[in-house]
Amino acid sequence: MNLYKKSIPVILAESEAVGENSLKRTLNAYHLTAIGIGMIIGAGLFSLTGIAAAEYAGPAVTLSFLLAGIGCAFSGLCYAEFASMIPVSGSAYTYTYATMGEILAWIIGWDLVLEYTVGAATVAISWSQYFTKFLHYFGLGMPAQFCLSPFETATLANGEIVHGIFNFPAVAIVVIISLLLIKGTKESAWVTTGIVLLKISVVLVFIFVGAHFINTANYLNYIPKNTGVFGEFGISGIFRGAAIVFFAFIGFDAVSTAGLEAKNPKRDLPIGIIASLLICTVLYIAFAHVMTGMANYKEFKNSAAPVAIAIGKTPYPWLQIGIVLAILAGYSSVILVDLMAQSRIFYSMALDGLLPKLFCEIHPKFRTPYKSNILLGIFVALFAALVPVHVVGEMTSIGTLFAFILVCIGVWRLRITSPEIPRSFKLPAMPLIPLLGIITCTLMMVTLPGPTWVRLIVWLTIGMIIYTRFSIKNSHIRKSQ
Repeated sequence: MNLYKKSIPVILAESEAVGENSLKRTLNAYHLTAIGIGMIIGAGLFSLTGIAAAEYAGPAVTLSFLLAGIGCAFSGLCYAEFASMIPVSGSAYTYTYATMGEILAWIIGWDLVLEYTVGAATVAISWSQYFTKFLHYFGLGMPAQFCLSPFETATLANGEIVHGIFNFPAVAIVVIISLLLIKGTKESAWVTTGIVLLKISVVLVFIFVGAHFINTANYLNYIPKNTGVFGEFGISGIFRGAAIVFFAFIGFDAVSTAGLEAKNPKRDLPIGIIASLLICTVLYIAFAHVMTGMANYKEFKNSAAPVAIAIGKTPYPWLQIGIVLAILAGYSSVILVDLMAQSRIFYSMALDGLLPKLFCEIHPKFRTPYKSNILLGIFVALFAALVPVHVVGEMTSIGTLFAFILVCIGVWRLRITSPEIPRSFKLPAMPLIPLLGIITCTLMMVTLPGPTWVRLIVWLTIGMIIYTRFSIKNSHIRKSQ
């Protein structure tokens, strides 16, 4: 059976070719690490910590973050080895093409649309909500109907109910970031670096200021006794908490989509992946430790803003403004990396003939896939303007975990079939680490609700229709064999 695999020498030759469709190499290890941190640290840190502590792990949520970080590290190390071997822009799509063939590669490429494009639209909607909240701190505001989709309503202070028209702030942030991406990857990376510094600064301020207001009595019942229900406190609660906060780590894989824009990809891509994961894990554990020390974990029950509860234990209410600012910065960098990563995956798929050529057409001056950026920007902006946020659900998570599993299988397979290929980074303890990555991600997928699996199947069915009607006929590797 011909799986139509794309050989690694061919992939590397294409990545080194210089032509009208080549991207500009401008990123170093610092830029790539910033991209990883920018994608990983989002608003999830400020919300998931409270949920996991109040409902599953108690103060031992710090152990949940440690377990989740270790679980992500298994997949992250596999990504790092792949990135050192195949330093291109397609991420899991290209890795799968090289190891398991075109059909699975298409499925992963289509699947990653959920992680990046749909994720960017969802984050833009949340960015709009926090932006209006930030304006209110300064006595400013926007008409409610221009901050909601047509399917949403809002109750004003006077009791009047207004219907949304379109979400203007969500559209504005998508347009601004799309224009920035068209201008250049280096400029986008510097903006991401600035945003990352702001986010880390706010998180560090919370950690260091909050440390002075820790009540050690809140740690006495560090691992609350299990209620008799699996996952509700006790040891099982720590593991259930890890499954919840695992999704706060998603994003490090976006580093691997910048392979063709890295100056020294075989060295810097693994550094960016591993460093961003390590930095975020340490910050997450410290953040969770301080938050659960400032307030009893039971106080976070049914709270949409657990950090505000912790800040309420201090005489510094201005910290709340800083947290909202960090959330805005976090969302902005997530949107930027989402849109950049998706355009680079479409770029790789178009180069292979699986998508129309326009997705790999490069701007003559800026050397960016500007047509892809424009089309993705329009789609994401329309989605963010007109669709309510609750529609998306957990599709992003299931798509990402599926990609992680195939990457773990792929790196294991290549160690067996192609051990001679140079690897500037080799993950240790083969095959234990990819095996643990597969097990961890599979368990995470199993915990997701049934409707999420149904939506994934429907989405992949649509993708297979496109593949059979367009991609098979235009696939370069099929034409060459």
